[in-house]
Amino acid sequence: MKNIESQNQNQYGDHLNRRHFRAQGTAVTQLGRAQRRWHRLSGSVFSSAINGIRVLANAVFLCAAVLSMDGTAIAQTQEQSGKPEIFPFLSANHFSRGKSGMGQGDTQALARETEDAIAGKIAQPVMRPTRSSFLAKWQPVNGATGYRLDVSTTPSFDSCLTNYLNVDVGNVTSHIVSGLRRGTEYYYRVRAYNSAGIGSASEATRETTDDTETGLVIIPTFDSTITSDPRSAAIQAMIVSSIEKYQALFSDPITVSIRFRYSGFYLDGTPMGNQIGHSDSSCWIRDWNTYITALIADAKTPNDATANEGLPTTALTSSVVIRSAVGRAVGLDTPSVMFEDGTLGPGGPYDGIITINSLQPVQFTRPVSTDNFDGQMFTEHEIDEVLGMGSHLNSPRPEFLEPTDLFSWASLNARNTSASGERFFSIDRGLHFLAQFNQNPEGDFGDFDADDFCPADRLYVQNAFNCPGQSTDISATSPEGIGLDVMGYDLLPSTPGGGVIGNISTRLAVGTGDNVLIAGFIITGSSPKQLVLRGIGPSLAQLGVTSAMQDTTLELHDSTGAVIATNDDWQDDANAQSIPAGLQPQDNLESALLVTLNPGVYSVVLRGYHDDTGTALVEVYDIGGSSAQLSNISTRGFVQTGDNVMIAGVIVQYHNKRIIIRAIGPTLGQPPFNVPGSLPDPVLEIHGANGDLLASNDDWRETQDLAIIATGLAPTNDLESAIVATCAPGAYTAIVRGYNNAIGNALVEVYGLD
Repeated sequence: MKNIESQNQNQYGDHLNRRHFRAQGTAVTQLGRAQRRWHRLSGSVFSSAINGIRVLANAVFLCAAVLSMDGTAIAQTQEQSGKPEIFPFLSANHFSRGKSGMGQGDTQALARETEDAIAGKIAQPVMRPTRSSFLAKWQPVNGATGYRLDVSTTPSFDSCLTNYLNVDVGNVTSHIVSGLRRGTEYYYRVRAYNSAGIGSASEATRETTDDTETGLVIIPTFDSTITSDPRSAAIQAMIVSSIEKYQALFSDPITVSIRFRYSGFYLDGTPMGNQIGHSDSSCWIRDWNTYITALIADAKTPNDATANEGLPTTALTSSVVIRSAVGRAVGLDTPSVMFEDGTLGPGGPYDGIITINSLQPVQFTRPVSTDNFDGQMFTEHEIDEVLGMGSHLNSPRPEFLEPTDLFSWASLNARNTSASGERFFSIDRGLHFLAQFNQNPEGDFGDFDADDFCPADRLYVQNAFNCPGQSTDISATSPEGIGLDVMGYDLLPSTPGGGVIGNISTRLAVGTGDNVLIAGFIITGSSPKQLVLRGIGPSLAQLGVTSAMQDTTLELHDSTGAVIATNDDWQDDANAQSIPAGLQPQDNLESALLVTLNPGVYSVVLRGYHDDTGTALVEVYDIGGSSAQLSNISTRGFVQTGDNVMIAGVIVQYHNKRIIIRAIGPTLGQPPFNVPGSLPDPVLEIHGANGDLLASNDDWRETQDLAIIATGLAPTNDLESAIVATCAPGAYTAIVRGYNNAIGNALVEVYGLD
């Protein structure tokens, strides 16, 4: 996160202005600390190839205002006039805050944590061996005030590793051993000590490093502010747990070095005030084309493939400011340059320094008390920024974008990297928003927008302001995990979580009675899910859809059939302004609901106001905010011919997802449904984002019958259709029509299979 220089009005503003960002030139010829001092600087959602469905496919995921990519739509800082000198590396200063007025502190919980740390009762963290490190762990010894560690390649300890002979690791029961060879067997032992002396050595424990050349490795160094603290064991265990999150997610063959502090003061001795976390990061300035070329060449994941399609085709700024770590992740020569006092120069061993504020009520064990801040969540926040997250806004070189800015959008195909208007994190040109960027100058512009209440619904590690008593982590499917993935890191293919079904949108001619449009969905998981439901009509005319419905209405029903929410004109809804800008309907007569729903079965009904008829679009958008998922989404409506066939769009997010798509007709006419006029013989087609036909099926037993039966979701009528497919992240269209142009009510369904 970038510090907000000119706009920060709190009592620490003068300090923030002084230490905001620092830049260092290349001519570092003296060896002394004073000679390393910083130089300070002042300043077509779908492009269908099928004739006849181009407009219809474009209508499936119609977003709100679509801006053209001209000078007004791309809101970003222009380069300064003249030719300022470009220093090759500089320091970025970031921070994270808690909610103002929240987190008064549960002193009893903090006291218990301190007692447990001193007594050796802190739960040991879990960390899998990497290619160059492992976590040594041992049981606490009663009365010990510290431990000394030996590491050897032999169980007899005839010789120890140079850096691991009688090393004092403090009063902890675990320690990361680093700088090792891959695929090598090591042995370690510890000796407890106190004021009376040093005890005998423990039995040798064996560990083997991972025999691979890949995998992100983060090496922590614990400052004396941590090692001398009574809660040192809890702090170190929390940091190790945080590090494991990243090492388990990313496959990049780089090592990142971070120094950790626990202090109420910055490196220069100035108070941190109400900040919870703070970081200083090594940064490099690199030519635009150099970074973009390396980023494209580094593409390995489905997220990368989607994101790279939306990269600018021409340079938006002449250079890019990148963290030293993310530069190495894409293969650039950007070594660490930071020393332990925060100064910069060749040979600096750290990619960043992270400080957690010791004068704030921060708890390092979970669950966190409702009045304390979660140390791990705020630590992960700062790790994200040392690794590369952050915006160009208010940087020492604001004329140069940063990697995060490449994925900052106002709406579909309209970039916004400015401090005005709304900005959203999106990897598909603004088609779908994964998170909203913060525009509050009291927070960091590179962070995510936070709710103005606690506990928050939109809970992300990278929120500009987080609440006490709440915890969350980076994951493969969180905006933070996806953000690091697309800016240069590589998510492991085996990362748990997998792909998810994000959205469904269905366009169809809507009648009255049983011929209205009905979308159903199932939310699985244990936490609430936030959705935007939309009923689009008049806007379809802009895409050439004839007979568009002029005034839509929406009803949301729960599993009992009870109506739990309704809307006619979207702006009349109580929380209309909370709907993300990119999902606000273009026409005031269209409908929208922003809802937070518990896991369960729901349906949304779209009909015309006063029984108006016409072509309309019903949409269910998953806008994130929890681990719950849409496991099944479906739409029922009356299928006709020509332009009035059923066209459903579905989005797969984050990773490959195995799904089954079904087109149901005859079953609807049977008990217990008894829907009149059911489609006698549906035909199903699946198209990719470019309109290309990927698969088709008439009668499900004709193809894939064994695979379909194995899912347990085989249609009950042989004339119905089904397709099993593994879909990469992206947008897909399912078209349902009647065999030999038959008409009738049909149901299109999408089930996630893993």
